[in-house]
Amino acid sequence: MPAAGAAEPGAVAAAPAPPAQQLPSERAVSVLWSFGKCLAALLPVYLAGYYGFSISLVLFGLMVYMGWKHSRLEKMTRLKSAMYLLDHEREFTTEKAFRAKRDLPPWPDPHTCPLVNFPDVEKVEWVNKILQQAWPFVGQYLEKLLVETIAPAIRASSLHLQTLSFTKVNIGEKALKVAGVKAHTEHDKRQVILDLDLRYAGDVEVNVEIKKYFCKAGVKGIQLHGKLRVILEPLIGDVPLVGAVTMFFISRPKLDINWTGLTNLLDIPGLNAMSDTMIMDAIASHLVLPNRLTVPLVADLHVAQLRSPLPRGVVRIHLLEAENLTAKDTVIKGIIDGKSDPYAILRVGTQIFTSHHVDSNLNPQWREMYEVIVHEVPGQELEVEVFDKDPDQDDFLGRVKVELDIVKKARVVDDWFNLKDVPSGSVHLRLEWLSLLTSADRLSEVIQKNQNLSSKTADPPSAAILAIYLDQAHELPMRKGNKDPSPIVQISIQDTTKESKTCYGTNSPVWEDAFTFFIQDPRKQDIDFQVKDDDRSLSLGSLTVPLTRILATPELTMDQWFSLENSGSASRIYIKIVLRVMWLNDDATPTTPSPRPSSSGSGMGQGGITSELNPMGPGGLAKPPSTRPQHTTPDPEFATEGVLRIHLVEAQNLIAKDNFMGGMVKGKSDPYVKIRAAGITFRSHTIKENLNPIWNELFEVILTQLPGQEIQFELFDKDIDQDDFLGRFKLNLRDIISAQFIDTWYILNDVKSGRVHLMLEWLPRVSDLPRLEQILQYQSQQSYQNKVVPSAAVLFVYVERAHGLPLKSGKEPKAGAEIILKGVSHKTKICERSTSPRWDAAFHFLVRDPRDETLTVKLSHSWGLNLGSLTLPLREVLVEPGLVLDRWLSLDGALPESQILLKATLKILDTQLAVCRTDPGDAGNDGSKVEIIPKWVPSHLDLRHRGGFTMASENANSAGQVKLTIGYSTEESRLLITVHSCRALAACSKDGADPYVSFILLPDKKATTKRRTATKKRDLNPEFNERFDFEFSLEESIQRRLDLSVKNSVSFMSRERELIGKLLLDLDTIDLKTGVTQWYDLVAETN
Repeated sequence: MPAAGAAEPGAVAAAPAPPAQQLPSERAVSVLWSFGKCLAALLPVYLAGYYGFSISLVLFGLMVYMGWKHSRLEKMTRLKSAMYLLDHEREFTTEKAFRAKRDLPPWPDPHTCPLVNFPDVEKVEWVNKILQQAWPFVGQYLEKLLVETIAPAIRASSLHLQTLSFTKVNIGEKALKVAGVKAHTEHDKRQVILDLDLRYAGDVEVNVEIKKYFCKAGVKGIQLHGKLRVILEPLIGDVPLVGAVTMFFISRPKLDINWTGLTNLLDIPGLNAMSDTMIMDAIASHLVLPNRLTVPLVADLHVAQLRSPLPRGVVRIHLLEAENLTAKDTVIKGIIDGKSDPYAILRVGTQIFTSHHVDSNLNPQWREMYEVIVHEVPGQELEVEVFDKDPDQDDFLGRVKVELDIVKKARVVDDWFNLKDVPSGSVHLRLEWLSLLTSADRLSEVIQKNQNLSSKTADPPSAAILAIYLDQAHELPMRKGNKDPSPIVQISIQDTTKESKTCYGTNSPVWEDAFTFFIQDPRKQDIDFQVKDDDRSLSLGSLTVPLTRILATPELTMDQWFSLENSGSASRIYIKIVLRVMWLNDDATPTTPSPRPSSSGSGMGQGGITSELNPMGPGGLAKPPSTRPQHTTPDPEFATEGVLRIHLVEAQNLIAKDNFMGGMVKGKSDPYVKIRAAGITFRSHTIKENLNPIWNELFEVILTQLPGQEIQFELFDKDIDQDDFLGRFKLNLRDIISAQFIDTWYILNDVKSGRVHLMLEWLPRVSDLPRLEQILQYQSQQSYQNKVVPSAAVLFVYVERAHGLPLKSGKEPKAGAEIILKGVSHKTKICERSTSPRWDAAFHFLVRDPRDETLTVKLSHSWGLNLGSLTLPLREVLVEPGLVLDRWLSLDGALPESQILLKATLKILDTQLAVCRTDPGDAGNDGSKVEIIPKWVPSHLDLRHRGGFTMASENANSAGQVKLTIGYSTEESRLLITVHSCRALAACSKDGADPYVSFILLPDKKATTKRRTATKKRDLNPEFNERFDFEFSLEESIQRRLDLSVKNSVSFMSRERELIGKLLLDLDTIDLKTGVTQWYDLVAETN
């Protein structure tokens, strides 16, 4: 029996159903609609021509339309991508996990290597399933709310909106998702904090119509992403176990709305950012910190304290500087790099600050200070975004985020932060956590400290923070006609005024608003309250509260009713005022010292190091014990630093950046070198128009022997605008310390060619006094282009404490010590008032000649009034055992009993480049002459001008020298000969000579290898920098002989001498694989 529905044999197959036929009326509407769209598109062009308008108006309208279309397509793409990702989150995560599975390490042994990390953010799929199941019913509730409640309220609010109606309300099938939940239960046992990562990419569709104006608008698709914090507090011992639920977004959530109808205009570029910002501002005014939504679950609960709690603290932000920002202001469509005009936007929740912009600078210095109130830690973070200021659209230069919980734990964070989402750039921030004190005992000290702070911002540092909770008022005066007022309150402190919300139609308003103010000096400022009607013209009362009244209250708090002035007899207002003093702990030191200090003299940072906890309390406020310690007790790491000596010799084959005629004519470069070590930057001088510069410069830096440190070298071509990059390389400090001495060439990275010759030496530190004389004699023979005299020793100074300092104005001084050595100075911290302060500060100095230099220590009161001084010639340290002085020393210009306890350790810097040699003829004599000679003599450097050296090649027959680079490239299978320059050539006439170089590789019967350089007019020290290649094998190259002549270009009838000098060189005497750059002597012409 055939299956049901199967065709019978021989039956004719059913023909496909014909397409549905459109009715004539529908076809007519379709034609008219198409015609109308064409007419609407051509109408602006016709009207522009009819009225004589410029065609630019039409083009402007076309640009606006194209921008709207592009913005709309981008928004649709983002929305669809987000919806697809949320729908396929499991598949995407699984695929990514399997893709990364091969990169996972072997499973570790939990007992020996506990590397497994269990995250504290948990997935809550069961919540998402509940939301998905209940989503249609949520839609029904929202539809009922919009149609039956919100729409009538809108129609009643305005005559123009009486025909408004919601024609469609559909929240779609995509439910809100909770991507993760993190619970915080460790801070307060009476509350539970939940951080919900909310994500919504929904197909919601809401349409609104105003029939009176034939206006339709709506929304079709919303994307929302943010972190919602939910606080369950207080926990109680009765059902429902939680007294209230408080909700807020820690930072502004990300919102993207797809508009329809008339609101399509909001997708026009410029308007779209404005509309999204306005909507986000409306959301932030209710649900972003410091604003909170509190829902009480039990009666008789103090909701105000939950809705407006006191801040957790204050963070003082020092925006100092930035470095290596991206150049955005390019020239000629990006062909030439320019600069940027950077400024920064700092954001903590709804608190936003904008720095000034610095013109044409990739390393701007801002030096600005801001203060932000922190409401929630952990959770809140500081976001810094850097932009390039432009007339139209500002360019993005990077961002960085810092968790404020880190600042709270460290108290002070002083560090460079790398900018994200950009190729390069870093920003230097100093972040200080200020605790809020409930006592005014330290207010004067805080104000004095703030006077010492300086920044470019107009607002001085604050000494306190004032929190005002405006609760309610009672029996306010009536308006004219005995009508109820609509009161608002304006709260002013000095030049800052804030305004409460309006309570309409009542003379007993309840505001429940909270405000915070920064206070510079509570002893001199007042709070002014002005209660007004909503038109701001009718005053309902006023109140002035001096902050000195609050300073006299317990815990700096006033919580009471206040009678209003210039108001009714029974008019009063209830306000809670809380003052908190902002205190930075004296013991707070940066956990991460800035890696770019401003000077190279000290690597300790300001204030040095702290050797131990001070049992006397901060600053040594307590009296010193009767038996004073006779010696210092520095940290074990004291005097463990070493000295790295960097001799920048020369470079070769650098890239020519100064080209002409669009690169058709090759030019030169003006190279210089930047050296970075432990945040300290050195820079060489610039050599003009030279691709093979010789610097011969010396740099010295004191470094700690911490692992992971690198020495960075960067070469640049000096230009009027943007310096061009010529290459870089890095060296590991640990490798230099292991080798002690390195003399080699380093290839430049990120460029096609170039190498740098360095001599690096990690100097051994010895306490052998006789060795000092030998070192000083050797150093005196050295000369460097940057006029640096090599250091013979390093001095470590540890300033521990002082005793018996004089009083100033009848009070104990706030003592600080300044340590000075030959123009380099360092300062300790300023201690609290004490005649026996303790600093525990360590510093170090490079010493050229310990026999002639003097260490000076100056003590002063707050860096002003003199408290005494100490002058210590270093020759006194030289006579101490082990070159260490550690004892109490008397102060000059103070009391007889005034003394300071310090330790001075001198270490002689030995060098492998100097060895001791005794004249053999005087070996047995006590007065034998000691000669200091170099252990290493680079053959390619001109050592004739160095004191104490002679060159064997200096003879009467010398006609000058020529500098050549000869090597073989195995990659190119070529012999490479570069003629760099000549020097000290013999003059051929009164005008000198017009030299050029000509050479041939023998044997060469047909002269196919003959080459010559260009001619340099009237120059006895010409530079050629010309390279010649020969396609020889290595074996063939070794068999060749270089026959080189330096000649004077003369005319046919001239009597001047043509040949200046010759050079014959067998290439088998050169290591061609390595390549050799060397000066060669020219032999003058003989008969």
